[in-house]
Amino acid sequence: MSVAPSPSTRAALDQGAAAVILRGAIAETRHLAPATAAAITRNGELVAVDVQGMPRRDGASTSRGTVFRIASMTKSFLAATALALRDDGLLDLHAPAAQYVPGLAAATFRGRPASMTLSSLLSNRAGLTEDNAWGDEMLGEPRESIAEMVDSGLRLAALPDTEYHYSNLGISMIGRAIEAVTGLPVEVVMQQRIIDPLGLSNTRPAASLYPRGTELALGFRTFDDGTTFVEEPYVGSGALACIGSLFSTLDDIARWMHFLGTAFDDAPIAEDVLCAASRRELQSARSMIPISGGRFDPDLVDGAGYGYGVAIEHDRRFGRIVQHAGGLPGFSSHMRWHPTTGIGAVVFGNSDAFDAAPVAAQALRDALAAIDAPAAIVRPWPETLAAASALDDLVRAGRPLSDAVELLARNVLRDVPEPVRAARLRAAIDEVGDPLPHAGSALQRILTAKDAASLRWRIPCERGALICDVHLMGLHRPLVQSFSVRVGDGDIPRGAAADITAHHLVELP
Repeated sequence: MSVAPSPSTRAALDQGAAAVILRGAIAETRHLAPATAAAITRNGELVAVDVQGMPRRDGASTSRGTVFRIASMTKSFLAATALALRDDGLLDLHAPAAQYVPGLAAATFRGRPASMTLSSLLSNRAGLTEDNAWGDEMLGEPRESIAEMVDSGLRLAALPDTEYHYSNLGISMIGRAIEAVTGLPVEVVMQQRIIDPLGLSNTRPAASLYPRGTELALGFRTFDDGTTFVEEPYVGSGALACIGSLFSTLDDIARWMHFLGTAFDDAPIAEDVLCAASRRELQSARSMIPISGGRFDPDLVDGAGYGYGVAIEHDRRFGRIVQHAGGLPGFSSHMRWHPTTGIGAVVFGNSDAFDAAPVAAQALRDALAAIDAPAAIVRPWPETLAAASALDDLVRAGRPLSDAVELLARNVLRDVPEPVRAARLRAAIDEVGDPLPHAGSALQRILTAKDAASLRWRIPCERGALICDVHLMGLHRPLVQSFSVRVGDGDIPRGAAADITAHHLVELP
């Protein structure tokens, strides 16, 4: 990808184009819900909005401010609350969870006691079985009822910390731990620690907490592809409410995604609410999620995992995507964002037949493609740039690599003996011709960089090009640990596979 001076100037997302993208993404499925609300966002603001239908089927139209239930998107708020308490020394995510929820000590795997941590529970790797069908109906159960189930002894489907199993019950135990150390209902702690400080005034854990006259979407179900709908009462807010009870709006979720996403920026916002390091921890995969089985498109996603209350995808073109879905009887929701650009998508529908996830995924991907978004922004070390410039001068002048021995780690001249390296370079030049004499500096010919310690650049020659790759070791005084010069095939070395680094944006000082 192109090289830009720092700070990077990134293409703006045209509002008109974004609106077309959004309409296209939702067009084929909007009939499955009485009301839908969707937005493409950037840096916490709505770039394009698409609202359709009647959220209560009473003649009143859906608006940008209509409140929808966001279901399991709630888990990201719970995770942020837990991390804030951890940062204050009130929770230890790596201590046995039974320290906070004593009933968990009765959990067993194959008849033997099995210990799990809060971290395991929060990242869906505690060994509890997947329980979406069960969990939807249990959201409003009294705390005493769920506590009795836990005290009776949970049976694990896998050893803790070995496999991903999405467990609503497991993550709800984080709520019980929070209540144990604060003495307050977890919903109150979430509101006090995260929601209110961020100014998310339209995000609340129960419909009854909104003022009279608030545009609240009702939930509906359809069993005939949207021909008819039956109203679905709100699932109650009880012991499992902390994993699925929140209601919210497009604007509030846009700000929430921005708050989390800026943790990867040089100037993250709202550090007083939750520090950037903890937000990055929340958005880092801890449990590997298999990409087969329909949840992810293997043609688009290389890998996926669950962090704390969110899922993380490695998109083959755009890199890190953070996301989470929400579903309850009567509702479907999805949020996803691209931390590199600050662009996101959020989609709500008030029917569980409407699947918000693929709509949001298509909208975000198309929005990123519209601006040729970088997969990552790399700022090479000064030493990386200096080493590339020096090595480029050697290659173009036909001098041996040993002339730059002060830049090299000890392994370099041993890994490829100098006579071998010289012969390989001579063969390459015989094929593509001598380097052109007036090609500008190496930094003007940068192609990409995997990270701050590496750089790839091009040397134009009479009949083609050479592709150079350098990689440094991150010591106090970084040293070159590998250097290669190969015949180019376009912007990659011949025989090398194109990868996502071709879409990295390299920023220079």
